[in-house]
Amino acid sequence: MYDPTRLAALVAVAEAGSITRAAERLGYTPPALSQQLAKLEREAGATLLVRSHRGARLTGAGELLVARARRVLDEMERARHELARLTGLTGGTLRLGTFQTAGMHLLPPVLSAFRRAHPDVALAVANYEPPDGVAAVAAGEVDLALTHTYQPADPVPLPSTVTAEPVLVEELVLVTAPGHALSTGSSRLPLTGLAGQPVISMAPEHPSRTGVEAALARVGATPSVRVETPGYALVCALVSAGLGVAVVPEMVARTAATPVGVRPLEPGDLRRTISVVHRVEETAPAADAFRALLRGVFGRAGRQG
Repeated sequence: MYDPTRLAALVAVAEAGSITRAAERLGYTPPALSQQLAKLEREAGATLLVRSHRGARLTGAGELLVARARRVLDEMERARHELARLTGLTGGTLRLGTFQTAGMHLLPPVLSAFRRAHPDVALAVANYEPPDGVAAVAAGEVDLALTHTYQPADPVPLPSTVTAEPVLVEELVLVTAPGHALSTGSSRLPLTGLAGQPVISMAPEHPSRTGVEAALARVGATPSVRVETPGYALVCALVSAGLGVAVVPEMVARTAATPVGVRPLEPGDLRRTISVVHRVEETAPAADAFRALLRGVFGRAGRQG
């Protein structure tokens, strides 16, 4: 079994081109590094370096061992980071997935609080729209993912290896152009009030559209879809421009980049549930700490809404 420290020394010489420069890089004296390399050659049973006044170059055996050593050292470094992530809050990387709305408006304060509490844990954030975030957690690509589901709608099946913890439930509300007659009332607007209104809607396969259309159908208010769009930002922009009205999550309405009127609906059973998804049988202190912060921040967001 080769000593990893000696393997790292050989790789350093290969990259630096001389024992002297490699010793400076590693914090050794040249004689001490030469001793480590001599021991490695004895372990290998072969000459690994040809030394000259111009430096040191690898032999064929040395090139073979350096190629293998780089892979071994990379794996050891990866294992060190993974173990730090699993056993404590003193290192490693916490990998997060989030959908766009939460990533823009709810995740930043959680990230900031986590960074202050655990400065040695690196953070990596990637954009995943459900159900891709669930799949990423199941595949081990991320440690946690923020996802959402809509009610009423069919429940989203989860792989047996992951679970979803609800952290925020928000109502879906009506958004209109500023000053629109439907947004001026102080009471909840009955869903029947949307009958005949031109609607800006998400794509047909989006779960929010399924739930909204089902709720409207129950009260006999068949929507008149004027425009279909792929995202809520564009929905709100088109509503603001007066092309129609829309039903969106309250967080989307309150954080719209374009001015819109907002009014709650009656009954208030159109909802979006935001959850954090994680693997069932893995316990990582960094992930646990982040989930605790999520519960606090999302809980406050829900109470303020």
